[in-house]
Amino acid sequence: MAEMTVELVAVERRLWSGAATLVSAQTTEGEIGIMPGHEPVLGQLIEGGTVSITSVDGERVVAAVHGGFLSVTATTVTILAESADMAQDIDVDAAKAVLAENSEDLEAIAVAKGQLRAVERA
Repeated sequence: MAEMTVELVAVERRLWSGAATLVSAQTTEGEIGIMPGHEPVLGQLIEGGTVSITSVDGERVVAAVHGGFLSVTATTVTILAESADMAQDIDVDAAKAVLAENSEDLEAIAVAKGQLRAVERA
């Protein structure tokens, strides 16, 4: 089975690194799916988006990402996010509370929406 090296990195830390067979990410141009051998591409991640990675052993890794870039070569995918949270680490109640507050903080709302999408996709 063909595989590629994937790194999911946020400004403050590396969240996941390993071999994968599929990466899916939400970019400003739409959702993109990356498989081994994909043409090189550089994409801008949306604010409050998600990234899904299927590892070579079939594990599905899902993260909420807020801004950043996706860089693809024939053998590697690097996801550089401004901030990111693994789906299993997200506090769903806290994300829902941010949305319920009707806050004018559009960035906080986008992050919370992305976190809830990541939990749903996990």
